[in-house]
Amino acid sequence: MSALLAALRATVLAYAVGAAVLFRQLLRRLRGGFRPPELRPQPGRVAIVTGGTDGIGRATATQLAALGMGVVIAANDEAKGQEVAAQIRAETENENVRFLPLDLASLASVRKFARDFLSLGLPLHALVNNAGVMLAAPGATPDGFEPHLGVNFLGHFLLTRLLLGRLRASASRGRRSRVVTLASATHYVGRIRPEDVGRGSPAPPAHAAYARSKLALVLFARRLQRLLAARGDPVTSGVADPGVADTALFRNAGWGLRAARALLGGAAFKTPEEGAWTSVLLAAAPAPPCGYVVDEAPATPLALTGEAGLQDAVWAAAERAVGGAGEEEAWPEPPPGWSHAQEDAETEPRPREPRPREPRPRP
Repeated sequence: MSALLAALRATVLAYAVGAAVLFRQLLRRLRGGFRPPELRPQPGRVAIVTGGTDGIGRATATQLAALGMGVVIAANDEAKGQEVAAQIRAETENENVRFLPLDLASLASVRKFARDFLSLGLPLHALVNNAGVMLAAPGATPDGFEPHLGVNFLGHFLLTRLLLGRLRASASRGRRSRVVTLASATHYVGRIRPEDVGRGSPAPPAHAAYARSKLALVLFARRLQRLLAARGDPVTSGVADPGVADTALFRNAGWGLRAARALLGGAAFKTPEEGAWTSVLLAAAPAPPCGYVVDEAPATPLALTGEAGLQDAVWAAAERAVGGAGEEEAWPEPPPGWSHAQEDAETEPRPREPRPREPRPRP
């Protein structure tokens, strides 16, 4: 009975959060809708987008490629990945779009992806941790983790740690590299203990497991930013909350969201392109909003995610779970002469401040 009540509680909370987000999005639609961020072309910069073959991930990869960025699509279906990469190259007339296989459920695959990418010799200016599973069937990843925790959190945790050195090395004066981690409003109702981050930990109901994985991601991203700032690193870590978009992920999310879509006719749902705008803003804007970002604007995450003690404990548990990331590779020194106080200024000329008018002498 207690397990049934826990599952019911998690489901009700998840749908309550989803309903609140849909209501907010509907109001915005009625007030004029969503507008894409205005970004200038960025040839020469390179981004990795996990889960870039579908939904918000594909839209993110397409929009970054349209800006002239080189894009590496990371996903676990090679045939589809190659097809999508070819389609994006044709749509954007950008030949610097490629696919590399990545299965976030497998730590061995994550390590191989990192090695394969690093062997290409490409810079890396933006890592978009987009991929995820929702309401996955009960079970475990090949490494023995609960699927939501293993794919959504631990896979991205290890990937980020392995590629942090290349992100640092690719930063330039006035332009930091970025780690963009996708979260969800469900993190507000998530619960996590450090001991949950490990093999064989009790699996919560599916809705609770998804919320827990998103809470873990926000804790991770905020601690990463805290460490980067303390070290004076030329890399930033931000959290993008895309809202509720009409993608396969949410179409498979259960009767509640399907009923909401049927009732509202899709007006309350973002398109995948609209859902991608927050990620693209954080990855490519000259001076993006900091922290937790919703609808392309700063927002306030769950207060719990700001607790340094919990951040540290969950991070340490994740390190133990993935077996470390190789400190020498993951934490190299910042580029010579770098100062964290240096602003994220671009080469665009700043608007001139109006000169004060001199008072005219009276006759």
